[in-house]
Amino acid sequence: MTWGATALLLGFLTGCAAPGAARTASAAAAATPEMPDTARRARIRMELAVSYYQAGQHQVALGEVAQALAAEPTNAEAYNLQGLILMALQDWPAAQASLDRSLALQPGEPNTLHNAGWLQCEQGRYAQGIAALERVMALPRYGARAQSMMAKAMCQRRSGDLAGAEESFFKAHEMDAGNPVIAYHLGDLLFRRQDLERARFYVRRLNNGEYANAESLWLGIRVERAVGDAAAMRQLADQLQRRYPDSKEWQRYEQGAFSG
Repeated sequence: MTWGATALLLGFLTGCAAPGAARTASAAAAATPEMPDTARRARIRMELAVSYYQAGQHQVALGEVAQALAAEPTNAEAYNLQGLILMALQDWPAAQASLDRSLALQPGEPNTLHNAGWLQCEQGRYAQGIAALERVMALPRYGARAQSMMAKAMCQRRSGDLAGAEESFFKAHEMDAGNPVIAYHLGDLLFRRQDLERARFYVRRLNNGEYANAESLWLGIRVERAVGDAAAMRQLADQLQRRYPDSKEWQRYEQGAFSG
Protein backbone atom coordinates (compact mmCIF):
# COMPACT_ATOMS: atom_id res chain seq x y z
CA MET A 1 0.00 0.00 0.00
CA THR A 2 1.30 3.44 -0.83
CA TRP A 3 1.27 6.25 1.69
CA GLY A 4 -1.25 8.20 -0.32
CA ALA A 5 -3.68 5.30 -0.16
CA THR A 6 -2.91 3.98 3.30
CA ALA A 7 -5.82 1.81 4.35
CA LEU A 8 -5.29 2.32 8.09
CA LEU A 9 -6.49 -1.17 8.83
CA LEU A 10 -5.62 -2.74 12.16
CA GLY A 11 -5.42 -6.25 13.47
CA PHE A 12 -3.18 -7.77 10.84
CA LEU A 13 -1.54 -4.63 9.48
CA THR A 14 -0.69 -2.58 12.54
CA GLY A 15 0.96 0.76 11.95
CA CYS A 16 3.38 1.58 9.18
CA ALA A 17 7.04 0.89 9.74
CA ALA A 18 8.35 1.18 6.19
CA PRO A 19 7.39 3.02 3.00
CA GLY A 20 4.93 1.27 0.77
CA ALA A 21 4.19 -1.54 3.21
CA ALA A 22 2.80 -2.09 6.65
CA ARG A 23 4.32 -4.04 9.49
CA THR A 24 2.88 -7.55 9.76
CA ALA A 25 1.15 -7.82 13.11
CA SER A 26 1.75 -10.59 15.59
CA ALA A 27 -1.96 -11.43 15.37
CA ALA A 28 -1.06 -14.01 12.74
CA ALA A 29 1.23 -15.82 15.17
CA ALA A 30 3.20 -18.77 13.92
CA ALA A 31 1.58 -22.16 14.20
CA THR A 32 3.17 -24.43 16.79
CA PRO A 33 3.13 -28.21 17.19
CA GLU A 34 1.29 -27.82 20.51
CA MET A 35 -1.77 -26.35 18.76
CA PRO A 36 -4.76 -28.55 17.97
CA ASP A 37 -4.62 -29.69 14.36
CA THR A 38 -7.52 -27.51 13.22
CA ALA A 39 -6.09 -24.41 14.92
CA ARG A 40 -2.67 -25.03 13.37
CA ARG A 41 -4.18 -25.39 9.89
CA ALA A 42 -6.19 -22.21 10.39
CA ARG A 43 -3.14 -20.28 11.57
CA ILE A 44 -1.06 -21.35 8.58
CA ARG A 45 -3.86 -20.28 6.22
CA MET A 46 -4.10 -16.95 8.03
CA GLU A 47 -0.38 -16.33 7.62
CA LEU A 48 -0.69 -17.04 3.90
CA ALA A 49 -3.74 -14.80 3.65
CA VAL A 50 -1.88 -11.88 5.25
CA SER A 51 1.03 -12.35 2.84
CA TYR A 52 -1.25 -12.42 -0.20
CA TYR A 53 -3.20 -9.42 1.10
CA GLN A 54 -0.01 -7.39 1.52
CA ALA A 55 1.02 -8.38 -2.00
CA GLY A 56 -2.31 -7.12 -3.38
CA GLN A 57 -3.51 -10.60 -4.37
CA HIS A 58 -6.89 -10.11 -2.78
CA GLN A 59 -8.84 -12.96 -4.34
CA VAL A 60 -6.13 -15.45 -3.40
CA ALA A 61 -6.11 -14.00 0.13
CA LEU A 62 -9.88 -14.47 0.37
CA GLY A 63 -9.44 -18.12 -0.61
CA GLU A 64 -6.90 -18.63 2.17
CA VAL A 65 -9.22 -17.00 4.71
CA ALA A 66 -12.05 -19.25 3.56
CA GLN A 67 -9.86 -22.28 4.23
CA ALA A 68 -8.94 -20.91 7.67
CA LEU A 69 -12.65 -20.52 8.48
CA ALA A 70 -13.37 -24.02 7.18
CA ALA A 71 -10.87 -25.33 9.70
CA GLU A 72 -11.94 -22.99 12.50
CA PRO A 73 -15.42 -21.48 11.89
CA THR A 74 -15.41 -19.32 15.04
CA ASN A 75 -12.10 -17.59 14.34
CA ALA A 76 -12.83 -13.90 14.94
CA GLU A 77 -9.45 -12.84 13.54
CA ALA A 78 -10.23 -14.57 10.26
CA TYR A 79 -13.49 -12.66 9.89
CA ASN A 80 -11.66 -9.41 10.68
CA LEU A 81 -9.08 -10.13 8.00
CA GLN A 82 -11.83 -11.14 5.58
CA GLY A 83 -13.42 -7.75 6.22
CA LEU A 84 -10.17 -5.94 5.44
CA ILE A 85 -9.72 -7.79 2.17
CA LEU A 86 -13.30 -7.08 1.15
CA MET A 87 -12.74 -3.41 1.97
CA ALA A 88 -9.75 -3.42 -0.39
CA LEU A 89 -12.12 -4.79 -3.04
CA GLN A 90 -14.65 -2.07 -2.12
CA ASP A 91 -17.33 -4.65 -1.40
CA TRP A 92 -18.74 -2.60 1.44
CA PRO A 93 -21.79 -4.74 2.43
CA ALA A 94 -19.74 -7.94 2.54
CA ALA A 95 -16.96 -6.19 4.48
CA GLN A 96 -19.50 -4.92 7.00
CA ALA A 97 -20.94 -8.41 7.41
CA SER A 98 -17.49 -9.88 8.04
CA LEU A 99 -16.57 -7.25 10.62
CA ASP A 100 -19.95 -7.65 12.32
CA ARG A 101 -19.37 -11.40 12.52
CA SER A 102 -15.91 -10.83 13.99
CA LEU A 103 -17.34 -8.51 16.65
CA ALA A 104 -20.13 -10.97 17.45
CA LEU A 105 -17.47 -13.58 18.18
CA GLN A 106 -15.14 -11.17 19.99
CA PRO A 107 -17.22 -8.21 21.26
CA GLY A 108 -15.40 -4.94 21.86
CA GLU A 109 -12.18 -6.00 20.13
CA PRO A 110 -10.57 -2.58 19.48
CA ASN A 111 -8.71 -3.34 16.24
CA THR A 112 -11.90 -4.62 14.64
CA LEU A 113 -13.81 -1.61 15.99
CA HIS A 114 -11.19 0.64 14.37
CA ASN A 115 -11.65 -1.15 11.06
CA ALA A 116 -15.42 -0.82 11.33
CA GLY A 117 -15.03 2.92 11.93
CA TRP A 118 -12.75 3.29 8.93
CA LEU A 119 -15.26 1.36 6.83
CA GLN A 120 -17.81 4.09 7.59
CA CYS A 121 -15.33 6.71 6.36
CA GLU A 122 -14.65 4.73 3.20
CA GLN A 123 -18.35 4.82 2.42
CA GLY A 124 -18.59 8.58 2.97
CA ARG A 125 -20.34 8.28 6.33
CA TYR A 126 -17.87 10.66 7.89
CA ALA A 127 -19.71 11.64 11.08
CA GLN A 128 -20.38 8.00 11.94
CA GLY A 129 -16.80 7.01 11.16
CA ILE A 130 -15.26 9.80 13.22
CA ALA A 131 -17.54 9.01 16.16
CA ALA A 132 -16.62 5.32 15.97
CA LEU A 133 -12.90 6.09 15.89
CA GLU A 134 -13.25 8.43 18.87
CA ARG A 135 -14.99 5.66 20.83
CA VAL A 136 -12.13 3.29 20.05
CA MET A 137 -9.52 5.80 21.22
CA ALA A 138 -11.42 6.22 24.49
CA LEU A 139 -11.05 2.52 25.34
CA PRO A 140 -8.70 1.83 28.28
CA ARG A 141 -5.33 0.34 27.36
CA TYR A 142 -5.93 0.73 23.63
CA GLY A 143 -2.47 0.66 22.10
CA ALA A 144 -3.03 2.00 18.59
CA ARG A 145 -4.36 5.48 19.29
CA ALA A 146 -1.95 7.12 16.84
CA GLN A 147 -3.28 5.03 13.95
CA SER A 148 -6.88 5.74 14.93
CA MET A 149 -6.13 9.44 15.28
CA MET A 150 -4.59 9.39 11.80
CA ALA A 151 -7.68 7.62 10.49
CA LYS A 152 -9.84 10.29 12.11
CA ALA A 153 -7.72 13.00 10.47
CA MET A 154 -8.09 11.40 7.05
CA CYS A 155 -11.82 11.05 7.56
CA GLN A 156 -12.05 14.73 8.50
CA ARG A 157 -10.01 15.68 5.46
CA ARG A 158 -12.28 13.72 3.15
CA SER A 159 -15.30 15.40 4.70
CA GLY A 160 -13.82 18.84 3.94
CA ASP A 161 -12.96 19.72 7.55
CA LEU A 162 -9.36 20.70 6.83
CA ALA A 163 -8.83 22.60 10.09
CA GLY A 164 -10.06 19.61 12.10
CA ALA A 165 -7.91 17.27 10.03
CA GLU A 166 -4.82 19.39 10.66
CA GLU A 167 -5.44 19.33 14.41
CA SER A 168 -5.90 15.55 14.37
CA PHE A 169 -2.78 14.96 12.25
CA PHE A 170 -0.76 17.01 14.74
CA LYS A 171 -2.17 14.95 17.62
CA ALA A 172 -1.30 11.74 15.79
CA HIS A 173 2.22 13.05 15.21
CA GLU A 174 2.59 13.85 18.91
CA MET A 175 1.56 10.28 19.74
CA ASP A 176 3.93 8.68 17.22
CA ALA A 177 6.48 11.18 15.95
CA GLY A 178 8.49 8.49 14.16
CA ASN A 179 5.63 7.26 11.99
CA PRO A 180 6.48 8.20 8.38
CA VAL A 181 2.90 7.79 7.16
CA ILE A 182 1.64 10.37 9.66
CA ALA A 183 4.49 12.71 8.70
CA TYR A 184 3.68 12.32 5.00
CA HIS A 185 -0.03 13.06 5.39
CA LEU A 186 0.64 15.96 7.75
CA GLY A 187 3.11 17.50 5.30
CA ASP A 188 0.73 16.93 2.39
CA LEU A 189 -2.17 18.62 4.17
CA LEU A 190 -0.03 21.59 5.21
CA PHE A 191 1.20 21.93 1.60
CA ARG A 192 -2.33 21.91 0.23
CA ARG A 193 -3.32 24.51 2.83
CA GLN A 194 -0.34 26.61 1.60
CA ASP A 195 1.36 26.49 5.00
CA LEU A 196 4.60 26.00 3.10
CA GLU A 197 7.27 26.44 5.76
CA ARG A 198 5.67 23.98 8.14
CA ALA A 199 5.02 21.54 5.29
CA ARG A 200 8.67 21.89 4.33
CA PHE A 201 9.79 21.08 7.88
CA TYR A 202 7.92 17.76 8.05
CA VAL A 203 8.61 16.68 4.48
CA ARG A 204 12.32 17.51 4.67
CA ARG A 205 12.69 15.54 7.87
CA LEU A 206 10.92 12.60 6.24
CA ASN A 207 13.00 12.73 3.06
CA ASN A 208 16.23 13.01 5.05
CA GLY A 209 15.45 9.75 6.84
CA GLU A 210 15.38 6.09 5.93
CA TYR A 211 11.70 6.03 4.98
CA ALA A 212 11.77 8.39 2.00
CA ASN A 213 9.94 6.93 -1.00
CA ALA A 214 8.65 8.07 -4.38
CA GLU A 215 5.58 9.74 -2.89
CA SER A 216 7.48 11.65 -0.22
CA LEU A 217 10.14 12.78 -2.70
CA TRP A 218 7.45 13.99 -5.10
CA LEU A 219 5.75 15.89 -2.30
CA GLY A 220 9.10 17.40 -1.34
CA ILE A 221 9.72 18.49 -4.94
CA ARG A 222 6.40 20.30 -5.07
CA VAL A 223 6.96 21.93 -1.68
CA GLU A 224 10.45 23.18 -2.66
CA ARG A 225 9.06 24.43 -5.97
CA ALA A 226 6.35 26.37 -4.17
CA VAL A 227 8.90 27.85 -1.76
CA GLY A 228 11.20 28.73 -4.66
CA ASP A 229 14.24 26.65 -3.72
CA ALA A 230 15.36 25.36 -7.13
CA ALA A 231 18.51 23.68 -5.79
CA ALA A 232 16.62 21.62 -3.21
CA MET A 233 14.00 20.76 -5.80
CA ARG A 234 16.65 19.51 -8.23
CA GLN A 235 18.35 17.44 -5.53
CA LEU A 236 15.09 15.67 -4.72
CA ALA A 237 14.36 15.18 -8.41
CA ASP A 238 17.77 13.52 -8.84
CA GLN A 239 16.92 11.12 -6.01
CA LEU A 240 13.54 10.38 -7.52
CA GLN A 241 15.04 9.61 -10.93
CA ARG A 242 17.83 7.48 -9.49
CA ARG A 243 15.73 5.46 -7.06
CA TYR A 244 12.33 5.33 -8.76
CA PRO A 245 12.84 5.85 -12.51
CA ASP A 246 9.69 3.87 -13.40
CA SER A 247 7.41 5.56 -10.88
CA LYS A 248 4.38 7.62 -11.81
CA GLU A 249 5.91 10.42 -9.72
CA TRP A 250 8.97 10.61 -11.99
CA GLN A 251 6.71 10.59 -15.04
CA ARG A 252 4.80 13.54 -13.57
CA TYR A 253 8.03 15.40 -12.94
CA GLU A 254 9.17 14.89 -16.52
CA GLN A 255 5.79 16.10 -17.77
CA GLY A 256 5.85 19.12 -15.47
CA ALA A 257 2.56 18.01 -13.90
CA PHE A 258 3.20 19.65 -10.54
CA SER A 259 -0.44 20.22 -9.65
CA GLY A 260 -1.20 16.52 -9.11
